[in-house]
Amino acid sequence: METLPVLKAQPQAGFIETLYVQDLTQRALAYLKSGFPVHFRGPSGTGKTTLALHLAAQLGRPLVLIHGNDDYNTSDFIGGQLGWRRRLLVDNYIHTVLKREEELEKRWGDGRITLACIHGFTLVYDEFTRSRPEANNILLPILEEGILVLPGNRRGEKYVKVHPQFAAIFTSNPEEYAGVHRTQDALRDRMITLDLDYFDEETEVAICAGRSGLPALECEKIVKIMRDFRSEGPCELAPTVRSCIMIAKIARVQGYQVSKDDPRFRRTCLDVLVSETSRVGLKNSTRQEAIRFLELLINNHC
Repeated sequence: METLPVLKAQPQAGFIETLYVQDLTQRALAYLKSGFPVHFRGPSGTGKTTLALHLAAQLGRPLVLIHGNDDYNTSDFIGGQLGWRRRLLVDNYIHTVLKREEELEKRWGDGRITLACIHGFTLVYDEFTRSRPEANNILLPILEEGILVLPGNRRGEKYVKVHPQFAAIFTSNPEEYAGVHRTQDALRDRMITLDLDYFDEETEVAICAGRSGLPALECEKIVKIMRDFRSEGPCELAPTVRSCIMIAKIARVQGYQVSKDDPRFRRTCLDVLVSETSRVGLKNSTRQEAIRFLELLINNHC
């Protein structure tokens, strides 16, 4: 039997749930349980995917996970032909008579969206705007009419009713991000979009400590450096809590002191934060400006 591409939705290990996160979770769960898909939209590093997987675990149903890709087409979601199945019947009941019957039939394999719709699984479609809009059109009747339209060569079925326990959670980056397609208005109109911004300081400290294993008081210093650099530094791309986790975990594993007097910690902050703020590398003058400003923040907060 073919193995289904389905995951068991489990609570996220080390998931940090502050008041900010609890509010998002409760609102999103209310919308999902009322039958509406939820869409988390926001810049990289705002916890969209982690929150989507956490929500899926709260629903308690098996999980189907898709990551958006520009190469996808509709058949990647619905399914398609896997080849042919050959059946051969040999009848030699009378030893002087040999009867052979051979039959070929097409083999069909259901795609992930088909599986989720038929069995009532939770669909998490991560970065769905990285797939082309025409590939995502299959979602329109699913989210509005509760009908999955199928090609005629799937066991003769033209469409199926979507299972009542089916739920869909989407995530996306803003449209100005590289590799992101504009969302169809008709698709966006069928979902409830929650715009996520960078976490508040309390949440970022809690996430940094929980993911790195460094004490919260030490993580607080790193988070303050990052937040000030994000708001006031020469950043083409804003650093996120991911950079704090990197710095904190390196400091813990390597035994660095979160102190302005430890040159290894200073170097790590510069390597992580300055490199994260540009797509192709800062010009030399801008890089020196960023380093000077970051050195000042390290002195102030450590």
